[in-house]
Amino acid sequence: MIQFTRNERALLLALTRNPQRLMRRGRLLDEVASESDISDRNIDFLVNRLRAKLGDSARSPKYIATQYGEGYIWIAAPSPALPIDAFLVIAPSFGPQGHPFSKQASSLVGQIRDIVAAGLDQKIAVADDWRPAATDTLRYFLQMSFLGGDGQLDCAATLREMPSKRILKALRLDLDIADPESFTAEATRIANEVVGDLSQALIDASRGLGTPVDEPLEARLHKAASLLSVSNPSWLASGEQLSRDRAQDPLNTDIALQWCLHLFARVILTSPFGGMSLEERYRIESEIDATVLECLPAIEANPLLMVAAAKLLYFINRGHLDLAEDIAERAFARTADFAAALPILGQLRYARGRFDEAVKFFDRGIEMAELGPALHLHMRVLKCIALLAAGDRAALEAAAVDIGNMGPLCPPEIALMIGWMVAAPDQTPPAADALAALGPVGAASAVEYLYFTSARHLVSEQARANVMRGLITHARRLHGEEAVPAFVLRSIGSIAPG
Repeated sequence: MIQFTRNERALLLALTRNPQRLMRRGRLLDEVASESDISDRNIDFLVNRLRAKLGDSARSPKYIATQYGEGYIWIAAPSPALPIDAFLVIAPSFGPQGHPFSKQASSLVGQIRDIVAAGLDQKIAVADDWRPAATDTLRYFLQMSFLGGDGQLDCAATLREMPSKRILKALRLDLDIADPESFTAEATRIANEVVGDLSQALIDASRGLGTPVDEPLEARLHKAASLLSVSNPSWLASGEQLSRDRAQDPLNTDIALQWCLHLFARVILTSPFGGMSLEERYRIESEIDATVLECLPAIEANPLLMVAAAKLLYFINRGHLDLAEDIAERAFARTADFAAALPILGQLRYARGRFDEAVKFFDRGIEMAELGPALHLHMRVLKCIALLAAGDRAALEAAAVDIGNMGPLCPPEIALMIGWMVAAPDQTPPAADALAALGPVGAASAVEYLYFTSARHLVSEQARANVMRGLITHARRLHGEEAVPAFVLRSIGSIAPG
């Protein structure tokens, strides 16, 4: 690693911030640390030291070219920027004549970064003259435009939501270049406004679905994640009340989506071994489809309701994969690490065959200890399905052990289903006697349940077959062809298990 002195760093920063631009010696003098005896010759000396450390040459320069009698030019081509992963990026930029007060501006930006990071407890990055890139991952962007000259430094700031670039706030800073206290005061004012706006954005992201409005933000976000967990039984119990609420306020989209989550819970939390007919399932999913599509225009300002809509549209599998993905991504982009969105984002990834990305979303949720055991179980089950669809048996077996270690937290019927689908086709599945006791009708219901909840969403026929192969093979071995619905076999086509 190359070590630079303070003056060398200041000079290097001044040059690299102004690529392909002549930097006169007098201008560079303003950029380095102020010392009483510094002169033009000191700049030449510093440039020579920089060249030596960078492996550069004055005769054949790669980095710093000399404009004799005038100054220096940074000639190196910029390297590709690394992806940025942060909650907020602060991006200072300067006018065409450069930034004669860059030290003061950098100090101001640093103060804002520190105050915002402390106030939000989120990752805050600073990137000079930054422009959004497809590989960047961030929620918000604070652009600070500086214009310096004639002893004056002007600055305007815009806070934007990403990736939509929607402006949340525009601010002008009142800076007095002769008064350092004005920089500190303005840094504090701007930072506190940013903290207030983004804190409110996080609060707004957790509104809806009955989340308590008088609880702290962390508790609200946890509640939101729990409400969207597939294993949350509260939606079943709330059916009668939601039906009455809908009758009283039929235009309320929040209540309408809560009703859809009740219907979703009826489908998911039914017995895998014969709890619902295909006709009833189709009727319920059709009602969810129509209701969610009707709600979409009214929920664009509510990330939590957007996540709920994306989850429901994905589940019913009526050709809404692109729509669900768009809604979920935009909702997630408006929040911090919003745990409520992690399951659906992972499911959308593995539906398209991007299994490694899916597992990363599920692992992120599993690492959030504060989410509680029910959501952890949900994430672990989804991870197993992703690994099964990918055909990664080594990782699958380890993930299945993690579920088994959760013991009584996993409902017995779900534990049986996981054991049967994870067991390789050439193995005797766990609890084979329980699968045998179901009879052909019960086994066929189990195959249908697995297909509707875990396989039909996958774009790849191979992935669908990977998910279904184990259970189909075990059920067929015990009960014959009667245990395997024909429509399931058609879905996995030529890759149907033997």
